[in-house]
Amino acid sequence: MLSFLGNLIWFLFGGVFMAIGWFLAGCLMAISIIGLPWARSAFVIAKFALLPFGNTLIRRDLVTGKEDIGTSGFGLLGNVIWFVIAGWWLCIGHIISALGCFITIIGIPWGWQHLKIAAITLAPIGMSVVPIEQADSIVGSRR
Repeated sequence: MLSFLGNLIWFLFGGVFMAIGWFLAGCLMAISIIGLPWARSAFVIAKFALLPFGNTLIRRDLVTGKEDIGTSGFGLLGNVIWFVIAGWWLCIGHIISALGCFITIIGIPWGWQHLKIAAITLAPIGMSVVPIEQADSIVGSRR
């Protein structure tokens, strides 16, 4: 229930704008065939930016149990290219949104969500959105 309320307030007070920013970045990347890996990652993060409460991001190889191109060295190279092309301005958008949320005490949880997503803008390739409970069981089984 708290996740639903957090996501509702998030959606109404600015989360939708950052999700649209991620979606637009994905659309720009999808224009060319070369940009499709970045587009996929941007759409995954757009989904997370739309409804962040109750979900988290985890490396895709931990979820699937096998490495793929996005979690290999090519993913690292892709993340560097992503940061240069689109990551920095999305990061700035999330930081500005976080500062706006931190103005009030009530907005602090939403500001933390913006900062969490801002960190993801640095390296979104190879990540998957999963419910927090699933991430806890995945990480717990790896210990």
